[in-house]
Amino acid sequence: MRLTPILAAALLAGTLLAAGCGAGGSESVVGRDTLVIGVRPDLPAIGLRKPDGSFEGFDVDVASYVAGKLGAEARFVPVLAADRERKLVAGEVDLVLATFSITQERKKTISFAGPYHISYQDILVRADQRGIDNVADLKGRRICEVKGANAAQRVIEERKVAAEVVRVDDYAACTALLKRNGVDAITTNDVILAGLAGQAGGLRLVNAQFNEQRTGVGLRKDDLDGCEAVNRAITDMYQDGTARKLLVKWFGKSGLRLDPVAVPQFEGCS
Repeated sequence: MRLTPILAAALLAGTLLAAGCGAGGSESVVGRDTLVIGVRPDLPAIGLRKPDGSFEGFDVDVASYVAGKLGAEARFVPVLAADRERKLVAGEVDLVLATFSITQERKKTISFAGPYHISYQDILVRADQRGIDNVADLKGRRICEVKGANAAQRVIEERKVAAEVVRVDDYAACTALLKRNGVDAITTNDVILAGLAGQAGGLRLVNAQFNEQRTGVGLRKDDLDGCEAVNRAITDMYQDGTARKLLVKWFGKSGLRLDPVAVPQFEGCS
């Protein structure tokens, strides 16, 4: 049968579409020359945008390592807490490494590789403040939460501590409120708080360490090949000593407790 130009073009398009949807196709992070990676622009020691527009921090270094292991160049773009899932679903980014805690609710719309770091929820207070030594001491206190994060809600719902939540756009606003007594504490991942304390001054990490936080790499939903490739890269990062070097580089002088560094137990890519 002789194909008309229109029919031939349609068949070619269908073939390309089918190829792109298979393992390692265009929807996977595997096989890309460049990966667009969302990182935080507002978190000292984690992901911070410098005056020249480049990014630095622990998550940025981990992202660079992972991209290199996948044979790709990393191109970083900023993502805030409220944007992480949306940008992945919309295809605006290929990966997100932005203090992204793995939760079952988030798994409904995106996938996770890792975790690449296990941390804990903690509490940041003013250096001269007394009376807040553990999560129970947050009862009746004003605690700051960044929009899109869930740390303050975990205090209320999981720990059953009746605190008052004050929501703001970013952690710069949280630290400003804390320093002028607009809130009594900030609670989130201990690595975030360690970075904030180091930058702002006059603040103290309580080291209460509660609610394990499993920080993962966000991917688009059902990218099984990509998830497995990222997990292999994370395993290599721990086995070759890079993970420990990066933790010491960014948090070694923060007073943060650095537990023995071992490959985290992965969530699985199913």
